[in-house]
Amino acid sequence: MTLERRRFRSSGGELAYVDAGEGVPVLLLHGFPTSAHLWRRLVPMLTPAFRAIAPDLLGYGDSAKPVDVELHIRAQARYVRELVEHLGADDIAVVGHDIGGGVAQLLAMDGGVRTLVLIDAICFDAWPIEGVRLLQRAGAGEYDESFVRQVLEVTFDLGMGHRHRLDDEALAEYVRPWAADPAALHRAASGIDGVGLDGSEARLSDLGARALVLWGEDDPFLPASLAERLGETLPGASVAVLPGCSHFLIEDAPETVLPLIADYLRIHHLGARHAHAGPRFLDLGVSFERPGHGLEDPAAAGLGNGEEE
Repeated sequence: MTLERRRFRSSGGELAYVDAGEGVPVLLLHGFPTSAHLWRRLVPMLTPAFRAIAPDLLGYGDSAKPVDVELHIRAQARYVRELVEHLGADDIAVVGHDIGGGVAQLLAMDGGVRTLVLIDAICFDAWPIEGVRLLQRAGAGEYDESFVRQVLEVTFDLGMGHRHRLDDEALAEYVRPWAADPAALHRAASGIDGVGLDGSEARLSDLGARALVLWGEDDPFLPASLAERLGETLPGASVAVLPGCSHFLIEDAPETVLPLIADYLRIHHLGARHAHAGPRFLDLGVSFERPGHGLEDPAAAGLGNGEEE
C-alpha cells in the first residue's frame, strides 16, 4: 500500500505528508533511513477514529532534500511543529520510531502532546549508533544508487528479527527516494548529531503525557534496556519488549504491534484515562514463531474494555 502525500512548505523546505481521516490528530514520525511508508498499515487502522498525519521528515522520503539546511532532530521538530500548526492540529498524540521518537520527545517537552508512543526510539545519550557514524565518515562522493541500496539492505537485515516479512516491494519503496538522490542519505545521516536528548530525564519526568514504550528485544542498534530506562523516566508509562523482534518493530510484528498502538491510542488518547503511578511492563510472551505469542491478558496492559482502573 502506498500512502498519498500532500505538500507543505516549512521553513527548511517542502514536506511531503499524509493527512488521512478525521477527528483527534495522531502524528506519526518515522526514523532513519525510512519514510512515512513505515506507517502504511497503521494509517488505515487509525482513520476510523483519528486523523493520521504522517510526514516524511525533511531530507527523507518524498520531502525536499535540501543542501546546507539543518536536518538534526531539533530542526526536524521545528519543521514538524510548523506543519502541525498549519493543519490546525492541537492536543495531539505522537507516535515516533528511531529518530522520529527523538523528535516526538522534543515535541512533547515543548508542550501540546497529550499521548506519546515511542518505538525503539533514540533517547538520552544513546545515539548516534556506530553504523550511522560510519555513514557520516564516508565521503558524499561514495554515495551512489548501488551504495544506498546496500546500506538499506544491510540495515534491514540487521534491524529485523523476521527479515522475510519485509517484501521486495516495501524495500524498493524505502530505497526509491534515496536512489533518486544518493547524496541525500549522507546529509540525513550527518544530521544525526546526538544533540538534544542528553540530560532530558528531568524534563521527561515532568511530562503530563501518557506514554507507551515499545521495543524489540533483539534490537542491535538501541538496546532494549533503554525501554526500561524510558519507562522509569516517563510518568505512568506502559512498556512492552517484544521477544524475537528487532529495531524495525513495525515491520517485524505488525500483527501485534499495530493493534497495540491503535488500542492504546483509542483508550488513553480518546478516552483520556487518568494517569497512574510508575511504569507498567507488559509481558508479551515468547517468540512470535512459537505458540502462545502475543498479549495473554490485554486488560493487564490497559487495553481492555476502557474501564477505569
